[in-house]
Amino acid sequence: MRLSKRFLWPLGAGLAGSSLLALLYFGLVSWAESPQHALNLFWEDRWIVVPIILGFGVQVALYTILKKGLFVPVTHTGPSGALTGAGGGMSTAAMVACCAHHVTDVLPILGLTAAATFLAEYRLAFMLVGLGTTILGIIYMVVILIKERRQALQFIAAAVEAV
Repeated sequence: MRLSKRFLWPLGAGLAGSSLLALLYFGLVSWAESPQHALNLFWEDRWIVVPIILGFGVQVALYTILKKGLFVPVTHTGPSGALTGAGGGMSTAAMVACCAHHVTDVLPILGLTAAATFLAEYRLAFMLVGLGTTILGIIYMVVILIKERRQALQFIAAAVEAV
């Protein structure tokens, strides 16, 4: 595989993951309130929103590296897909929790007031759990990559000794 593909695949996947999560965030808040409010809310919560968005992008990039075996042949990816899904799900829930109370301003007829109040009250907790899940997923996938690289190097060393 060409070196450029090794870097372009994960970079593209990571950027796509981050972009989609950011679009979800800005889309929800803009739809519920206004684009200006979305920017204000983002600026207010940037200390937690930016790491969630970037962390999810890194997680998607690492998952792409593992799934495609871009740097080392990976024999076992473990629950990396599930962790990426869980991290993405928690990140999405965190983004929704951040702005869900605004949705009920627009759509009170759906009866979401109690749920939105709960999400709004615990939005920081949801966001911290989302960031924590993402960080755990990143750590787990890096550990898998390190382990697989060590195994590949041992295999190469044994093959060289055999010659």
